[in-house]
Amino acid sequence: MTGALHHENIKILLIEDNPADIRLTQEVFREGKIRVDLYIVHNGIEAFDFLEKKGAYQNMPRPDLILLDLNLPKKNGYQVLQGIKTHDAFSNIPVVILTTSKDKGDIRKTYDMRANCFITKPFDLDQFIDVAKSIESFWLTLVQLPGNKKETEKNPSFI
Repeated sequence: MTGALHHENIKILLIEDNPADIRLTQEVFREGKIRVDLYIVHNGIEAFDFLEKKGAYQNMPRPDLILLDLNLPKKNGYQVLQGIKTHDAFSNIPVVILTTSKDKGDIRKTYDMRANCFITKPFDLDQFIDVAKSIESFWLTLVQLPGNKKETEKNPSFI
């Protein structure tokens, strides 16, 4: 399923607690060339609830792509990444780490945990916009995403 050829909106789950980064990401995807449904959760617990379709997230779709910050409250990005990549129902969803860290240990650890990409968030506004546009250009235009499995797992659980 290539973004440019796909007729349904691409579903992206943004797991981010920084309001400014959320707003910038929303704006870039709103102005982008690809139709995107951007879903936002603010911590690791909400991320699992979204994926497991619990509580307020019962009717949420399975995301095509996940953008994950490492520095999250409640459950950090490593815990979220581990939960996603070790769960059969979600392990093939591409996860892009989008974080402020430049630490080589963080980079190595997330790739060892099967992250699909590691991007350090720039502090400069224009550079952040460029990063978000490059995510759109690469992940939503060039990459063939696995797409949604049939909804055989109605309420998958991480337990």
